[in-house]
Amino acid sequence: MKSIIALLLAAPALAFMPPTPAPQRTEVIMSASRDWKKDLAKAAFVVMPMVAPLVAGAKIDYEGVGYLGGSEKIDVNNANVRVYSRFPGMYPTVAGKIVSHGPYKTVADLYSISGLTEQEKSILKKYESKFITLEPAPEYTIDRINNGLYR
Repeated sequence: MKSIIALLLAAPALAFMPPTPAPQRTEVIMSASRDWKKDLAKAAFVVMPMVAPLVAGAKIDYEGVGYLGGSEKIDVNNANVRVYSRFPGMYPTVAGKIVSHGPYKTVADLYSISGLTEQEKSILKKYESKFITLEPAPEYTIDRINNGLYR
């Protein structure tokens, strides 16, 4: 089944490859097979609607992607440090401490970050209702401190 899917996914690309020169023959049968790549691509477009439901069930994205900066709430276990810049006073100091520690089981765990001053705790308290804790996802926790964006 995997080899069939791989062949079907490769078929459209084959249609755009230059045709391989065929030996000159006078037989009608051989001239019909010169465009085998185009025929394969046409067959793939016919078969694709049947294969699409199998691929549609695949997990495409992280369910908590909205909490990485695209909603009112921020996931403190997966969000990047720059997301906190929308909250005055959080970025870069408090935000840096949040992303450098963790993971956190609850939002209340943020108050136990070592080196957090009373002023920083009051800033956390101000925005505490905006934070949630989801399970850490390796594909996002790796970029929490630096996601490669520079000014």
